[in-house]
Amino acid sequence: MTTKGAISNFIEEYYLHFNAATLVDAAKAYESELDNGAKMLVSLAGAMSTAELGKIFAEMIRQEKVHIVSCTGANLEEDIMNLVAHSHYKRVPNYRDLTPQQEWNLLEQGLNRVTDTCIPEEEAFRRLQKHIYAIWKDADEKGERHLPHEYMYKLLLSGVLEEYYEIDIKDSWMYAAAERNLPIVCPGWEDSTMGNIFASYVLKGDLKASTIKSGIEYMTFLADWYTINSKKGIGFFQIGGGIAGDFPICVVPMLYQDMERTDTPFWSYFCQISDSTTSYGSYSGAVPNEKITWGKLDINTPKFIIESDATIVAPLIFAYLLDM
Repeated sequence: MTTKGAISNFIEEYYLHFNAATLVDAAKAYESELDNGAKMLVSLAGAMSTAELGKIFAEMIRQEKVHIVSCTGANLEEDIMNLVAHSHYKRVPNYRDLTPQQEWNLLEQGLNRVTDTCIPEEEAFRRLQKHIYAIWKDADEKGERHLPHEYMYKLLLSGVLEEYYEIDIKDSWMYAAAERNLPIVCPGWEDSTMGNIFASYVLKGDLKASTIKSGIEYMTFLADWYTINSKKGIGFFQIGGGIAGDFPICVVPMLYQDMERTDTPFWSYFCQISDSTTSYGSYSGAVPNEKITWGKLDINTPKFIIESDATIVAPLIFAYLLDM
């Protein structure tokens, strides 16, 4: 049996009740899933890449403790932006006190704020734009079509960004994923910065919209992957809410009900880290049992909801899984 490290021992010793206890229970159940041969989907909402989750999530990928990722377009691109422009980011610890004028001043400096962190327009967005456009254009001229993350993988593996690296490459989860050709689904990619930029080229008549495969093609890709890999179960570890979680979890009722493949297994584990409350019809705040009624989870599926800050909770759970 693998010996656990100081972080794991600490949370087992002191995280005994309420959300803290659920964190430990969820981590142990995740580990049990892997020990039994199940695979795990991790969904990334919000701005987890800008929160530098890659510093630990990349190692989760390298150690094969995550087998497929569902993420927003923001998380797909912002890990790479952090890789190439880290020293140009600006932290604003007093972000709660900013006036509209101060926010406008940040805009005029080319600093796009995400809570306490500003992403630099020129060094991050435009640096990526130049190189990803060349890859899109090459595919467009050849009549090729690929999913959004596949273009990002090609960008990373081509080496054209190496001259800009400002952090240790081992801390980029997207680079770890690209090296392993890890399956990714990125629903709603169009609302990301790179998605907006791609749309601008379509409007200019420079690129064809069809050069990027669609969200429907992401769903059919996921359906095939789920069917092939679900023999020993697939767990669902959801960080935050939104489309990154809503999109992939629906693949099970789609296969079971719409495709009438009634031998499709339910998700074998479910955990969500969320600060959303159950109110006003909020899906992100819904308790896991509601998913039973939609044909996503079984009665006996291990279910956990940790009502806390994902930037605090996710690294602790990942540290436990990595025996830290």
